Amino acid sequence: MRALARLVAQADGRGGTTLVELRGETPLLLRQTPADGGVATVHLVGGAAGPLAGDDLRLEIEVGAGAAVRVHTVAAAIALPGRPGAVSRMTVRAVVHAGATLHWLPEQLVAAAGCAHLAESRVELAAGSRLRWRDELVCGRYGESPGGAVVHTQVDYADRPLLRQSLAVGPHAPGWAGPAVLGGAAATGSLLVVDESLPVEPAAVDGTVARLPLAGGPATLWTATAPDAHTLRAHLTP
Repeated sequence: MRALARLVAQADGRGGTTLVELRGETPLLLRQTPADGGVATVHLVGGAAGPLAGDDLRLEIEVGAGAAVRVHTVAAAIALPGRPGAVSRMTVRAVVHAGATLHWLPEQLVAAAGCAHLAESRVELAAGSRLRWRDELVCGRYGESPGGAVVHTQVDYADRPLLRQSLAVGPHAPGWAGPAVLGGAAATGSLLVVDESLPVEPAAVDGTVARLPLAGGPATLWTATAPDAHTLRAHLTP
């Protein structure tokens, strides 16, 4: 299955945000929900199970100057096996213009046994824009080992690299569960905050949570591992 969804937001000139384009195809269905604190809010609704191996799903987001958007999903995405040798893909492309804000806060990606999934995100931030970007991965459903999943995130700020991050888990990723990667944890994730109005905090490690200021912009990256999705979410809500 192939599907494309697109969200374009613009400032309305009255301190709010208008969604000038909001369209999708099954299983990527976008629904505007009541604004939260003046921020336009959209939920991504899965119109079918999956992603299944062989699916190619794309979401494009553009936030115009001065606009603010929050994107959620209504449930976790469960990457499932499909036809032999096939890979499922979920690609997110986001452009955030000067003075704009994007909150990308989906539910978890679950790598079910037997899956082969690639989640790829690319974000382009103008100088003076703001971002809150959360990724969470759960390695298998309850009581099962995960399939293969790769999560890759690329973020640029003011035309300069800010973050390049990749994680692979599953049977074709040697050592993924070892002490150098997840240390046996069933869930892992990160939260990137880009906001020049926030004070720069020093690097710190507290248990399985690390806070890292980034050199390429006014940004801080939190990374964490946890035994379950609930604990992980608590770690990634600073």
